[in-house]
Amino acid sequence: MALPKPSPNARALVTGASQGIGMAMAHDLADMGHNLILVARREDVLQTFANELQEKYGIIAEVYACDLAEHDARRALIEHMKSREINILINSAGIASFGKFMDQSWDYELTQFHLNATACFELTRAALDQMLPRRSGAICNVGSLAGDMVIPNNATYIFTKSGLNKFTEALHYELKGTGVTCTLLAPGPVREAVIPEEEQTIVDRVVPDAVWTTYESCSRETLEAMAAGKRRVVPGPLAKIMEVVTNVAPTRVIAPIIGGFYKKMGQ
Repeated sequence: MALPKPSPNARALVTGASQGIGMAMAHDLADMGHNLILVARREDVLQTFANELQEKYGIIAEVYACDLAEHDARRALIEHMKSREINILINSAGIASFGKFMDQSWDYELTQFHLNATACFELTRAALDQMLPRRSGAICNVGSLAGDMVIPNNATYIFTKSGLNKFTEALHYELKGTGVTCTLLAPGPVREAVIPEEEQTIVDRVVPDAVWTTYESCSRETLEAMAAGKRRVVPGPLAKIMEVVTNVAPTRVIAPIIGGFYKKMGQ
């Protein structure tokens, strides 16, 4: 099994654990018996979630609240990691922007870059520093199917996710034979199974329901892929079809079409 077994002294560190894919994967890892370090900005949400997991599964769930877009916060988390045995790392934290690159808030774009790319880059290195000497560990970086595409009006996001996709897949091959695995999660559209109309975002309204994959199914498929030591997982049948289409369709044809769709999401 490429996914390490639960251990009383080990921790699975999950970023973006206060919602979405990160929360779903933290829940499933707790169900499997893994102790956790839950990382996100919202300490109150993390603490409530940690209490629920500890009560339900009898595991240890540490809360580490920080903003991974901030340099000093990343440095502090990396120092904290040195005091723990990290046997699984899930880099799930991320944000996106929609619309023309030059129309976006520069501060937000920088935050997006550091959260989506820099944090994953640095935390992966920190985890490998201790996993490789033990010859055991598993890393999953949450990239995106969008990172394999050219999408106008989503430039910074695909910049970060394209780099993360290739970085993760390159490490997968570099780490062969070390006892440590690195798996890319490249999801298409993913969300809660049911979104009340009053809570729907512009993305929820624009993207048809049939396109979405749920966080729960995404987590299950990803953990199965990690256990099998796979390089890449694209959860959901529709996302798999989209992956094939984007690989064969000419960029000059498909980019303007998808870009127009993403422009709507930025309005």
